[in-house]
Amino acid sequence: MKILDHPDPASGAHTPGSAMSYAGLIEKIEILRSMLRWATHLERADIEKLQRQVSVLRDEVLQLSHKERFLQAAVSSGIGSPTEIASRSDATPRSRRQALLDRSFVFEGTFGDNPRLLEALEIAEKAAPTNLPVLIDGESGTGKELMAKVIHANGSRTDRPFVSVNCGAIPDNLLESELFGHKKGAFTGAANDRKGKFESAHTGTIFLDEIGELPLAGQVKLLRVLESHEIQRVGSDETILVDTRIVAATNRNLRRLSEQGLFREDLFYRLGMIHVTLPPLRERQDEIPLLLAYFGDEAAEALKRRPVGLTLRLRQYLLDYAWPGNIRELRNTIYRITCLAGEVADVVHLPQDMRGPVAVASATGTSGSGQSMANASPAHSAAQQSGVSAPGAFGESKRAASDAAERAFLEHGLREVGGTVAELARRCAMNRSHLQVLLKKHGIRAKDFRVAAGAQSESRR
Repeated sequence: MKILDHPDPASGAHTPGSAMSYAGLIEKIEILRSMLRWATHLERADIEKLQRQVSVLRDEVLQLSHKERFLQAAVSSGIGSPTEIASRSDATPRSRRQALLDRSFVFEGTFGDNPRLLEALEIAEKAAPTNLPVLIDGESGTGKELMAKVIHANGSRTDRPFVSVNCGAIPDNLLESELFGHKKGAFTGAANDRKGKFESAHTGTIFLDEIGELPLAGQVKLLRVLESHEIQRVGSDETILVDTRIVAATNRNLRRLSEQGLFREDLFYRLGMIHVTLPPLRERQDEIPLLLAYFGDEAAEALKRRPVGLTLRLRQYLLDYAWPGNIRELRNTIYRITCLAGEVADVVHLPQDMRGPVAVASATGTSGSGQSMANASPAHSAAQQSGVSAPGAFGESKRAASDAAERAFLEHGLREVGGTVAELARRCAMNRSHLQVLLKKHGIRAKDFRVAAGAQSESRR
């Protein structure tokens, strides 16, 4: 039985959504069904060819569906006609954001109205249904891996593997084996055949994070994969065809690295065919309240407790903070204060490196010398208002704030465990004797919390 060859979508024989229509797709599917219905026997090669044809047809259906949904939602949202969608620049950020949501745009999390971010998301949406490589750059913590997942989720490979690789974390001598796999006995320790990341991501997406850390030897091999779609396991002469969408990310300037001879220029241009830049969080301040609420709910669910409230002082501090670690730093901060605070969090629950001396003093209500805020000297008050700590106060303020947070953490923990020191030590992964030293330092008696827990239990009866 002869299996009909199917046009390769990558060959440009047709473009989904233009010459190809739903009717044409259905006709091809029916042809395949008829072939299967009347075939009494199929060779393995015929079965594999049929599987490839079905896979290609499925991708075409998904791409056509995505494109039609994109055009219909864009027109209905008022952004313009299909021919104007990409060219109109007078749409407001709010309408552009709403248009993304109306187009069933898949995004795990939340995003605001920042024009630069919206531009990045719109580029990602248009690139997603294609197989073109994408390069994402931006500062550390801006959400580059999330953007890679957005590209994967909005394309035709959404139910296929998504494999993430941190290029900076792989030792140079293991790089080729990690990416392309190896044969048994290829080197010392290679006890079995092993698939590499590219094989694991076959028909799906591979995310190459920190691509700027890839050594030159690895860059040459990656360029070969981009050009030929073939890999070779270490210790093998056999070539393996891989159909893998490549999305790379970096927080470095690859163009500058290529000028310095540290990154191959030809690889840079191949990876950067579609280029997406993520702005830092300090330029997306409208997004901070959304992220505070989103990560607050996420942290509460993960820690099995109610969402923590934020004082007005803390909320304003978080809105004004520069967030050098971007979204990753904000998320970690919310998890921290959700863990350490009671029902309401204040500036004192922030990490010490985030708290300036003014924030510490305002949160604890004391100056560095132990005076109340009302009785602080005029010079000290002026220093606080200008954002500069009084001489000698910074170290003392840090210690006072640290002690206050430590004490609050211990008391909250003892209440949670009913005054059982051993249980608190287990939950905190802390040595019990060290925990006893901390309790003694703050004059906290565990038995007081056991008595309180017993009284509450008695009152419930």
